[in-house]
Amino acid sequence: MKEWLLGKNPGELRQITDSYGLPSFTAGQIARWIYQNKVRDIGEMTNLPKAAREKLSENYQVGGWSPVDVQESADGTKKYLFPTAAGSHTGIEAVMIPEQDRATLCLSSQAGCRLGCAFCMTARMGFQGQLSAGEIVGQFLNVQETGQLTNVVYMGMGEPLDNWKEVLRSLEIFTSSWGFAWSPRRITVSTSGILPVLDSFMEKTQAHLAVSLHNPFDAEREQLMPVQKAYPVSKIIRKLREYNFSGQRRLSFEYILFDGWNDTQRHAAALLQLLRGMDCRVNLIRFHPIPGFSMQPSKETAVNVFLARLNKAGLVTTVRASRGQDILAACGMLSVKKKEE
Repeated sequence: MKEWLLGKNPGELRQITDSYGLPSFTAGQIARWIYQNKVRDIGEMTNLPKAAREKLSENYQVGGWSPVDVQESADGTKKYLFPTAAGSHTGIEAVMIPEQDRATLCLSSQAGCRLGCAFCMTARMGFQGQLSAGEIVGQFLNVQETGQLTNVVYMGMGEPLDNWKEVLRSLEIFTSSWGFAWSPRRITVSTSGILPVLDSFMEKTQAHLAVSLHNPFDAEREQLMPVQKAYPVSKIIRKLREYNFSGQRRLSFEYILFDGWNDTQRHAAALLQLLRGMDCRVNLIRFHPIPGFSMQPSKETAVNVFLARLNKAGLVTTVRASRGQDILAACGMLSVKKKEE
């Protein structure tokens, strides 16, 4: 397969154009064609000499995968299934979520995942490979709604901070003037809390951060999230307290509610204590049941009581609307289904 230009920065493109004896400004032209004009073929780069385009096309292609499956929910949510260069047998998923004046794309950063969270379908795939920056931004470029997207969240398959080098490269493409020139305030990166990388994320980006919390007690969180052994939630919170989130950058905590496991008043009280004094918000999430996992979603009464307790104490808390259940929108469900087929 020809090497992709997608995912490269101007410096890397300059190395390629220099090797062909092309003028130095050609690298900037190529970057604009890929990231701003969003062309799919080198032949479309019409301000490059035809001979240069032909030479480049011998060894390079723009890159990016077309989706192999697209499913649309009754609520407008769309799930895209893409192949990967990593050789994943199931592919990776991106989900477009429309909501009034917003259109958010949920991106995958890995094929599968190695963190092994018990409630996650992606975890059941195991780890099948890292996605390149080109494969990450390629999801953005190859959905039908690219031109209408207002936000991007790295909340799809995989742990973004476990593929930090390529995720950082993709964030640079999204936010650089030579790339998509997006404000980092339109981007949120989710993590289970890979402590050695958190400092780098905070220092090298201005994107919002969402931490997958799900339980305020270290011992209980470890029951469903093996990553807790290496990076306890208590240490994650201590690290985050070193940073200032009082400006435009937002810190949020994701909290999937499970019936009787983490939705009690004891958990609400512990969560308030854990996050006391932090400039943050909590997103409560209704669990989408998955095969082979015994825990069930919290009852609606418990959700409302939990929500009211946190808000009354001054911790800004919302319940995320469930979307796309009729198309297996939970990450990994479509991929696993395709593998079974």
